[in-house]
Amino acid sequence: MNNKIIPTAAFLFLISLPSAVQAANYEHIRQLLATKQCENCDLSNAGLVMADLSGANLSGANLSGANLSRANLTGADLRGANLSGASLFGVNLSEAKLSGANLTGADLRNTYLMNAELQGASLNGVNFQGALGIPSQIAKPEDFYAWGVAEAEKGNLQAAIDYFSQAIALKPDYAGAYLSRGVARYQKLDRQKALADAQEAEKLFASQNNPDGLNTAQAFVKELQTPYTEKVSTGSPSFFDFVGSIGSVLLQFLPF
Repeated sequence: MNNKIIPTAAFLFLISLPSAVQAANYEHIRQLLATKQCENCDLSNAGLVMADLSGANLSGANLSGANLSRANLTGADLRGANLSGASLFGVNLSEAKLSGANLTGADLRNTYLMNAELQGASLNGVNFQGALGIPSQIAKPEDFYAWGVAEAEKGNLQAAIDYFSQAIALKPDYAGAYLSRGVARYQKLDRQKALADAQEAEKLFASQNNPDGLNTAQAFVKELQTPYTEKVSTGSPSFFDFVGSIGSVLLQFLPF
């Protein structure tokens, strides 16, 4: 009886992705699901949603256009693989080896990239929005800043703070990132850290001869030095409610 049972992952793949067989090499897909060994395989446009591919050997494989959303690729070997245009939304790529991989135009939103190796990977047009553990060497401070603003807009304040902190780590004189991090901390009612960020932003704006930024930071410092009120404790403004009045200053730090 047991030999008639189709493994769950393979079953879900077969019933939900008929178009994948037309595009990818069917035998290669069977090989991957059965052994997790598919070096240089043709898996273009394959559907591997939620597949458990942890530790899989996919080095040199063609995964262009493949749908790997929410798959587990922890520790997978994807060195030199072609992942251009692939959907990697929500994928766990922790410890994955992606050196030399082609990720042009890939969707890496909400992925987990802790300790992933990305040396020499092609990352043009990659969407990293919401990804965790993005190596600092693959993004600019302005990218982290933009992701922080986007997370703050969605109400994900801790994620926003983390992104602003990464921007600051790469660019220690990034006054806008200090100011934005301070606003996010203010919204979380962490007035002490918010004040420290606002004061640092004030100092940096002054040294950079940015009068708009300086005036904004000074107004924020004044707000934070105002005694804590019942109004703040019972209904703090959202990030963008507060930023609305200083948006023109903060937006100048977004990449366009």
